[in-house]
Amino acid sequence: MRPSSLLVAVATGGLVSAAPSPAQPRTAKGDVNPFQGKTQFVNPTWAAKLDQTLRAFLWKGDLLNTFKTYKVQQTSSFVWVSKIADLPNIDAAIAAARKAQKWTGKKQIVGLVLYDLPDRDCSAGESAGELKSAENGLERYKKEFIKPYAEKLAAAKDLTFAVVLEPDSLGNLVTNMGIELCAKAADTYRAGIAHAIASLQYDHVNLYIDAAHGGWLGWDGNLPLAAKEFATVVKMAGEGKKVRGFVTNVSNYNPFNAAVRENYTEWSNSWDESHYATSLAPHLQAEGLPAHFIVDQGRVHLPGARKEWGEWCNVQPAGFGPAPTTNTNNTVVDALVWVKPGGESDGQCGMTGAPRAGEWFDEYAQMLVKNADPSVFKLF
Repeated sequence: MRPSSLLVAVATGGLVSAAPSPAQPRTAKGDVNPFQGKTQFVNPTWAAKLDQTLRAFLWKGDLLNTFKTYKVQQTSSFVWVSKIADLPNIDAAIAAARKAQKWTGKKQIVGLVLYDLPDRDCSAGESAGELKSAENGLERYKKEFIKPYAEKLAAAKDLTFAVVLEPDSLGNLVTNMGIELCAKAADTYRAGIAHAIASLQYDHVNLYIDAAHGGWLGWDGNLPLAAKEFATVVKMAGEGKKVRGFVTNVSNYNPFNAAVRENYTEWSNSWDESHYATSLAPHLQAEGLPAHFIVDQGRVHLPGARKEWGEWCNVQPAGFGPAPTTNTNNTVVDALVWVKPGGESDGQCGMTGAPRAGEWFDEYAQMLVKNADPSVFKLF
């Protein structure tokens, strides 16, 4: 979400680096794309929030955007589990996915976000969490959050899961160690994510480590540093412990395939998320990691909306991005997904009247609907 961008790239080795020679990748299920042949889960809890948006358009007599909102409500999105009290969100998702699987006869893949590290969001604080390292946070994370999280998924072998691990965390360890809280949290971040990986080793669970986005870690000088950081954590999880791959652009606004190359991307080979995945892939393989990605396209900025990559909060104008799909035209990308539930605020920043992070921001949701990618409205 928050890049250190060009300054970090220059400080860590310049803007040009040769791609490394790949080593044998460590994968969870070989090259089998877990999204292929499955229906991405439509979260009814998020869809219900959009009822407010739908009513707002109806009240204005705007039938076109009323219809658009209805179609958005039928689009898959990930379920966030961001604190201990959110663990029942998993139960609700499992029950809804089982119902959908029974009614449609189509296998469901349920997207979940695992997001409760101690000292979370160390570089900004807009999404700071409930646990603190200095207050036995790591042990609470393991026992009160990861243990029940894993138990719930273990008991749902009739479903497939894609789990996003701790957005922003390892990205901060690559570029923001000059921030005191990030430096102090580093060991906790690594130990916590490694424990989550080790605890979620089930055949029906596919783990995707957060790899920030192209504007943050996609600079040539940052790519090898990021891959080494990821490899360190996976090795800490233990011998034989595996992940499926990595997730990019969580809660950010970068396009997968940019129609217009923004001026601030001039010095980067990772100028959209497809190019970022392609740029990072050989560095991951060199570390023995799997080069598989999912990319969040829940929200995408319109051309010219940002003056720099560092603008991450309630960016405007923006719209709902391309509909979730496995047709990515990039061999290292498993799927386009909607991880960030559009309409939930990034924080009290970026747009007048924005509420705290995670709270519903209907004015913003209406903008996302109006500017949504046309693929969302194709007939099923």
